[in-house]
Amino acid sequence: MDAESNQKLPVSSSSQNQERLKKGPKMTRKGAYAAISYMASAVLLIMFNKAALSSYNFPSTNVITLFQMLSSCTLLYAMKCWKIISFTTEPQITTNNPVTLVPFKTLVHTLPLAISYLLYMLVTMASVRGINVPMYTTLRRTTVAFTMIVEYILTRQKHSYPVVGSVGIIILGAVVAGARDLSFDAYSYGVVFVANICTAIYLASIAHIGSKSSGLSTFGLMWCNGIICGPILLFWTSISGELGRMINFPYLFSHGFQAVMLFSCVMAFSINYCVFWNTTLNSALTQTICGNLKDLFTVGLGWLLFGGLPFDLLNVAGQSLGFLGSCLYAYCKLRGK
Repeated sequence: MDAESNQKLPVSSSSQNQERLKKGPKMTRKGAYAAISYMASAVLLIMFNKAALSSYNFPSTNVITLFQMLSSCTLLYAMKCWKIISFTTEPQITTNNPVTLVPFKTLVHTLPLAISYLLYMLVTMASVRGINVPMYTTLRRTTVAFTMIVEYILTRQKHSYPVVGSVGIIILGAVVAGARDLSFDAYSYGVVFVANICTAIYLASIAHIGSKSSGLSTFGLMWCNGIICGPILLFWTSISGELGRMINFPYLFSHGFQAVMLFSCVMAFSINYCVFWNTTLNSALTQTICGNLKDLFTVGLGWLLFGGLPFDLLNVAGQSLGFLGSCLYAYCKLRGK
């Protein structure tokens, strides 16, 4: 059988990780493309998720996550059958059997990554519902601190003083921006911080699994996440009654709601790929900083489309500080500092 060596989409491998570590932390042009692709996908995904949960008041956040996983696995399987992508970094024998696409031993190796992915998806989705978009993006900026801690614990990675200083400016901006949030909700804020911790663990796990040479491409890792987490989430949504609430949802057959769900699934696939691509080409911390850079567009769109936060000079100052810190970090990485 022919080996799937010709790939139409970029795939990150463990050898690329090793080469990147040898060359140092400077961002390449390919890494910049990965970062920009992630930021564009992230802005659109947040908007579509917010529309489904707030504008249509869809009651089942886990069902959205389940649909996104099922759509991702279906698309991956189709592209694999059409020989557009490969699940491994090395040529392999062509097979279309879903059971044997990835060896069982490899699935076990990626289990920690899949579990951290499931927690990341569920908590992040829940954190969008109870808080306005501008404050959501502001609080999510504090993920950088958690990411630096988790990176140090897992890989003992240290960062230069300019990088640490830029992260400090980002956190200061988040504190300033949220200082006078009149819509403060302790529970919603707590969920966002838990989402930050889950995000940091997930991103660090991507870098850690990649450095351990799993032999899987970006698409292979995405496939493992889907087939491990999909059945778990399906079982959970069944026993919790979320599937039943979805069936009784009054806008289920509305063309507008269906369009929102379709684009949410498409953007979820895009962002999952871009997260792997960006994290393996650059780093977990760079991936987190990219999330802060795209916040400028998310905050603006959130104010225009969903509102929820009146204009406040202190909030604008905090948003500006966060954006400044993100730009300083990007400058440091591009200069290899």
